[in-house]
Amino acid sequence: MELAPDVQKLAAEYKRWYEATQPKKGIATIGVDEVAAKVASFYEKIRGVVDWREEHLLRKTAIERILKRRMLLGTKEDFAEPFLQELIRGGHFPNERIPTTKIQEIQKIVEKYFYLLEHSPREGTEKVLAELKMWLLGIAACEIEETLAPPIRERALFEFMAQDMQKRVQLPEEASMREKEKSLQISVAVQRALFKLDEATITYHLLEEKYQDWENPGEQTLQQLAPQLPQLKNELSAVLRHPLAERFYQTIERYDSPYLILGDIMSTHPAEFEQFSSDRAAVEAGTKESYKNRRGKLAGKMRRAAVYSTLSVFLSKVLIAFAVEIPVDKYLTGDFNQTALWLSIAVPPLLMLLLVLSIKTTTEDNFQRVVMEVMKITYGKRNGETLEISLPRRKRPMLEAFINAIYLLSFLVSFGAISWVLWQLQFSVLSIIVFLFFVSLVAFAGTKIRQRGRELLLGKESQGFLYTVFDLFSLPVIQTGRWLSRQVAKYNILVVIFNFLIEIPFQMFVEFLEQWRSFLQEKREEVH
Repeated sequence: MELAPDVQKLAAEYKRWYEATQPKKGIATIGVDEVAAKVASFYEKIRGVVDWREEHLLRKTAIERILKRRMLLGTKEDFAEPFLQELIRGGHFPNERIPTTKIQEIQKIVEKYFYLLEHSPREGTEKVLAELKMWLLGIAACEIEETLAPPIRERALFEFMAQDMQKRVQLPEEASMREKEKSLQISVAVQRALFKLDEATITYHLLEEKYQDWENPGEQTLQQLAPQLPQLKNELSAVLRHPLAERFYQTIERYDSPYLILGDIMSTHPAEFEQFSSDRAAVEAGTKESYKNRRGKLAGKMRRAAVYSTLSVFLSKVLIAFAVEIPVDKYLTGDFNQTALWLSIAVPPLLMLLLVLSIKTTTEDNFQRVVMEVMKITYGKRNGETLEISLPRRKRPMLEAFINAIYLLSFLVSFGAISWVLWQLQFSVLSIIVFLFFVSLVAFAGTKIRQRGRELLLGKESQGFLYTVFDLFSLPVIQTGRWLSRQVAKYNILVVIFNFLIEIPFQMFVEFLEQWRSFLQEKREEVH
């Protein structure tokens, strides 16, 4: 059977990706000392526990962290080479695989962002200026990552899906949205749905679309852009926070599974997909195999996410228990409740375990539907199927006030019931507050992992009456955890300790170790 024209273009991009990943002979690459790399890589694994992030964001987060530290301590001259060496030592990129030509490319990127930071407006509060700087450095980290590891496959797939969704997604007549605005919202929703990209990465892609010469801007472009950075930040943030952005995402996210599976099949047969796809039975068998493999990877990813997020919360809980709870309880009462302490340490991990074990990743009916959808996409047999974005219902003021009152009541009942049980177990007021804090964080993290578990589920999941009742009382805890997680990301004590008291001297030691081993190697060669 003949491929759909858009799928042929997608297959060509996957072939280009495959050719780009083949090792090039005779090209100078950046190398680091293996012993120093093992030491640095071990440190990065510890950081991964303390400052947990989802797997697909780990490398970008590390780039951003190292970039901020090196920009704070050094100058832009000769910035790129030691910066890249540190990334390789930390295991974020393979040793002796990045061409030395990338040093100059990264140097140009760093100088571009240095220029924008130096010439950005100085008006505004310290908080506003700090937020602007962090926003810009987050984008810089995305550009550096994509320069070092070009996401050819990922870009091709999300552009393909966005183009397909452009034809399928329909808005009600009363929704006044320009075609360009709709196209942007579809693009943002697809990036969030397919690859769970964060705001910084999507913002970088929006910048590339807005400024065609963003990768290599002229001096005039930078001079015009620097004074307008606050306005640009607000403009791009408005795209991400569009009133209908969440509606677009919720609709599109339910139908991303077939595109992910098609991408997996192409990754397995990148050089000969067109020939492979001429056999419909082979494509169907490939779809089933890819579905099975992705389900296995998804289960492993969720287990790792559960372990790392729980460890991160557990370590923070232990630190607060010994640094705050026990001393305060001893000071106020002369003693502390050991039962309360162990319960507060044990319950959050058990809650996480319960949330992860109850995840439903797929069903047989869902499997058959995904196979059918992949075949439709591959051979262009859609037949005008559409997806409608539902607009938020307008509520009467009295009804809205009543609903808000019920939600507030459920908030009080949820936290009140937990607090009452803890009080009966002789928890102190401080211990109750800390317990609620960590349970909320774990409930939110567990809910996010559960949502990731829906990656292969196609369409809208049905929810019964009991699920609605459970939602009513669990949502206040989850929403509180969501707000707290944002605050913890800003003020995580362990992260601050690692950043300022451990990481800087540790990286100096690793660089010294590498130079010392290089010196010994030179002396050893002189002997021969």
